[in-house]
Amino acid sequence: MLASPVASDRTSPLPFLRFLPLPLLQPILTLIGTQVAKAQPDVFLRLGPHALKSFIIDPTDLPFVLMLKPRPEAPSLSAWRRDDAPYSHARIAGTFLNLFDLIDGSLDGDALFFSRKLRVTGDTEAVVALRNALDDVDGGVVETITNAFGPLSGIAAMTVSHLRTFGGRKNHE
Repeated sequence: MLASPVASDRTSPLPFLRFLPLPLLQPILTLIGTQVAKAQPDVFLRLGPHALKSFIIDPTDLPFVLMLKPRPEAPSLSAWRRDDAPYSHARIAGTFLNLFDLIDGSLDGDALFFSRKLRVTGDTEAVVALRNALDDVDGGVVETITNAFGPLSGIAAMTVSHLRTFGGRKNHE
């Protein structure tokens, strides 16, 4: 582990995830990782040598972390119990909603970092490269993720809309 997570400043928007066995979450994460890689292959070019690194995404108000390995030949996204998380080159920790809004592009990573609502440890150059690559995604990563659900993309979009309004956040269309 590279660092302890930042303290949660909100309740989790998805409290049921506390009881979800991680193997049930894995097919969804695999779908997300595969579809983002398929829809946005330029992300790997933007990452350069950092595409071969691993990142822990730590939503501090959820009972697990995500391991992102953006390898061009076999990208993966997997869930781990926080205490069992494998080694990573970098760790990005914050509340689920702050991380979601960061990926969604509705919050500025620098502002979160300097307000101490986001903690970055490990290879910060790799984290900056990841952030820049995600910022350059046409249409945004969240849209790519919701589209990955095919016939269920409408339900995924409604879930995203709910997340955007959770805790007083306004809806982004």
